Parts: sequence; C-alpha cells; structure tokens
Amino acid sequence: MTVVVHMSFIIRKLKQPEDFQAVAPLVNLVWSEPTTAERLQEDEDKIPPGQLHYNDEGELMGWDRPKWVAEEEDGQVIAYAIVWRAPWTEPGTLIYTLIVHPEFRGKGVGTALYATLHAWALEVKASRLINFNMKETDERSLAFAEKHGYIRERLSFESVLDLREYTASEQLLGSIPHAESAGIRFVTLAEEPGEENERKLHELYKITHLDIPGYSGDFPWFEEWKKWNLGLPGVRPEWIHIAKEGDRYIGVVTLQHNEQTGAMYHEYTGVLPEYRGRRIALALKLLGLKSAKAAGAPYLRTHNDSANIPMLRVNRDLMGFRAEPGSYRIVRAL
Repeated sequence: MTVVVHMSFIIRKLKQPEDFQAVAPLVNLVWSEPTTAERLQEDEDKIPPGQLHYNDEGELMGWDRPKWVAEEEDGQVIAYAIVWRAPWTEPGTLIYTLIVHPEFRGKGVGTALYATLHAWALEVKASRLINFNMKETDERSLAFAEKHGYIRERLSFESVLDLREYTASEQLLGSIPHAESAGIRFVTLAEEPGEENERKLHELYKITHLDIPGYSGDFPWFEEWKKWNLGLPGVRPEWIHIAKEGDRYIGVVTLQHNEQTGAMYHEYTGVLPEYRGRRIALALKLLGLKSAKAAGAPYLRTHNDSANIPMLRVNRDLMGFRAEPGSYRIVRAL
C-alpha cells in the first residue's frame, strides 16, 4: 500500500471497514443527512472490484472508487477523499469528494490529499474531475477549488419543510382529487409489488431522469437501478408513491427515511413530459408528505437544481419548503 509521508501526517489508502468509523463523521460535515460507518460499508459491499477500460475514442469507461485518508502521527484520521465513476458515468469523467476536518485546514492536508487523487486521475487518463459537494457558504473551499482550476458550473438548492406543525391547505390538497377526476390513479409500490411493476418504475425513472438539468451520462440498467434506488436503506415500497393512467406509470415520488434523524428525504420526483403542467407532481409530493407525517418524520428535505424552476416553484412557493444553502457542482478539465 502506497503511503505518502508529510511533516505531521501521512496519506494512505483507506482500510475497510475499520477506517469508516473515523470517515463517517467527516462525511457528515458535507452530507445533508447523517450516515454511519455501517451504512458506508454496506454501500461498498454492493460494488464489485473496479474495472476501468477505454472506449474506441480512448475515453475512460468502467468503474472504480479508490479512497484515501490523511492520518496524524497519533493515528487520528483528519481528512478523507474518494474518487469514483460508475459504468453509466459520462465517458472520461471522475467524481470526487474531499473533506478535511475543520481543525486541520490551512496546514497543507487538503493540498496533499488533492494531489494524490489528481495524480490517480491523470494515471487513469480521465478527461475531467467533478465535485458535487462544494457548499456555497464555504468560501475557503471554493477559493481552494478555483485555485486548482475549477469552475462553478451549477448550484443545487437545498430545501427543508418542518412537518411538526405543517398542515397543507385545502387548495393544495385539492390537486389529488383533481388528478383523480381526470383518470389518474395513485398507488404505492407496496400495493403493486413484483418485478413487472418494478421494471415499469425503472422505465419511468429512466425517461424522467434525462430531463434533470445538468444530468449527463447513461442510465443504470434495471438490476443496478434497483440496487441503488429500491434497495437503499430507508426506502420502503409504501413510501414510493406512483401516479398511473390505466396500467402506465406516469409519475413517482420516492421517500427515504433516516434512522438517525427520523426525517424523510425526497429521494426522487419525476413525471413523464406529456403529463406535466397538470399538478401531478404536486399531488404526488402531498401524498409523500402525508406518509412522512404518518411516520412521525420531523421534517422533509430535498434538493433541486437551480435551473429546475418548475420544481422549485412546487417546493418553495406552493408547499412552503424553507430555502437553505446549496452546493455547487464544480468542474475541471484535465
């Protein structure tokens, strides 16, 4: 295992599973909802060993996810970095996260850790690096990124809805019977189990995902999609609300429960293009809201791209989600 020694710390490859106990608190500094060491290991267990290759144009393909930590002389893990791509990631692209404990910033730790991941990216001949987790309020980290050649490409807004005293208006709730009067039915995946319906849901995700502002690359095939959507901890069939016309799935809202906070996260919302503008997404979100309140969730959290004006209007203007600082997607060509 390669170890890079600096004056007061070393950079080495992450050891699984023991390092995840120290990494989880670092990850929770940038993730909206907290995770655990066990959850991080569960995610890793779903992924086979990396297998990178190149297409006919010489662009990086395949998947891998190397991870490093910075460790003080006393063994304390003070920083973490991961670089990854999935088989469906846009050719040539690598995505990374780099986190330094606040007490150890400004001491060269981030620079050394970034140099390690950047060298690996060059070694595998990637064409660009992307980071999705750069908080818009973290001017120090943004300055660090821009110093290393990154540009701010997009902003993902974060929104929170406090459910403890929230009651939807009759006017909002009317969107549900309004859709039903037009022949739309609302069900949950718990009411329509089985692979045939899961495949219909996969197709709905695939079509609607392509319209997300900034989305690029391919879409996961059914088995991988199921693993990373239906198989996520905290996702249950009764919390997947589906709009259908006849036997066709036309819209979906999926909620994910966090055991640590008790909160719900709007993991996905999608409506087929030809059914938009009929308040079906609003009706689905309200059904999700009812599920979250019934489960005792204290709040709902979601993210939206800054260019997704229709969904921002539903969340902020109609449902009353509170705006919170978002995260920039920053990009550097290699």
